[in-house]
Amino acid sequence: MTDEQLDQILKQALAPEISDKEIRIHRRRKDKMNQFGKVGKGIAAAVAAVVIGVGGLGYFNPVLAAKIPLIGKIFEKVADDATYSGDYTEKKTVLTNEDSAGNLDTSDYTVSDQGITLTASEAYCDGYSIFLTVNIESEDADFTHIPEHYTGMNVTDNRTAAGFYIGGTWSVNGSSPEWLDNTFDGEVIDSHTFAGMLKINLAEKHTGSGELSLNVNGLGYDDDRMLDGEEISASHWTDGSWNIAIPFVVNTTDVKTIEVGEKKGNITLEDIVVSPYQVIVHATTPGEQRELTDDRREKLLSQDPDMTDAEMFELLGWSYEPCYTICFNQDGELLYSDAEVAGRAGFAVQGKEIKTLHIFIFDNLDDWSLMEQEGMNSNAADRAVITKEIRVE
Repeated sequence: MTDEQLDQILKQALAPEISDKEIRIHRRRKDKMNQFGKVGKGIAAAVAAVVIGVGGLGYFNPVLAAKIPLIGKIFEKVADDATYSGDYTEKKTVLTNEDSAGNLDTSDYTVSDQGITLTASEAYCDGYSIFLTVNIESEDADFTHIPEHYTGMNVTDNRTAAGFYIGGTWSVNGSSPEWLDNTFDGEVIDSHTFAGMLKINLAEKHTGSGELSLNVNGLGYDDDRMLDGEEISASHWTDGSWNIAIPFVVNTTDVKTIEVGEKKGNITLEDIVVSPYQVIVHATTPGEQRELTDDRREKLLSQDPDMTDAEMFELLGWSYEPCYTICFNQDGELLYSDAEVAGRAGFAVQGKEIKTLHIFIFDNLDDWSLMEQEGMNSNAADRAVITKEIRVE
């Protein structure tokens, strides 16, 4: 997708709420965050991290904020507006304990460096992703200028969350480290406190229990006072070391895997996973069968941390045939699309009823974008390589 096409999509989706100057800034941030080029009407703002003025953030008085029992209840605080929203109350695991006096013991899940303290609060795992909440505190920071981004399908949804960048690696049960390539979705509590949610996608389905090793080497955030800057991504960035081990238990309640195994053209729709907070479509193409080992991926990322799988395949001279997936429920509601990687497309449920799923898989990005803009009845549907209706209930 060209920069001009992206500008047009952003203007159509957000006008008149966003200026040309802001669109240029968001495009730079889109390039920085490298969301695989998929930007469309409903999700353009989230992929490009559209900035909203701080007037609507609703910050708390610092004195009052200190009295809010955040630790152990961050899901309740941020989950309504986070991308992967929902009620985690009955499914989460609280990582901290309360003593007889009602004091929280966070020592096992709190790390500090460079004046920044990170405390892991709660975890939930559906076997495919780990959802983790954290509290970030810094006495020297002023978080009140962190801009918000849209997390709903449309601007009129009025769903926004603040974002906090994270750098480093993660692993589960001693596996080879994977790069952290996502951000915290959350809320600025006061000038020194941020509460947010992080989703980590597991490479393979996990069962039972496990331990997530989170090795953070950098934390940062944008500043709405720097919108005129040529590069605003993580304008406040701090290198450091925040390493923490987080136990988790896979909760299979309301998680369903539907086997499909349908092949058309060069694409195979393997299966679909429906959990309380996300839908995952597993689809493969011939080019994706060549596996990038962790060592090879790490070497390539050391050359360019923003390199995508497609760019790695191209550099190695391998065949790479990406596919582009879009998903609607029985009411024709478009599900919020996360970044699609080789073999996996993720969608946020965001409280929508999921009785039937309508899956469309394209081999052409332009057709995907058109259907994302026009909806399930778009003529682009006729050009999908795979069209599948899946009964969930």
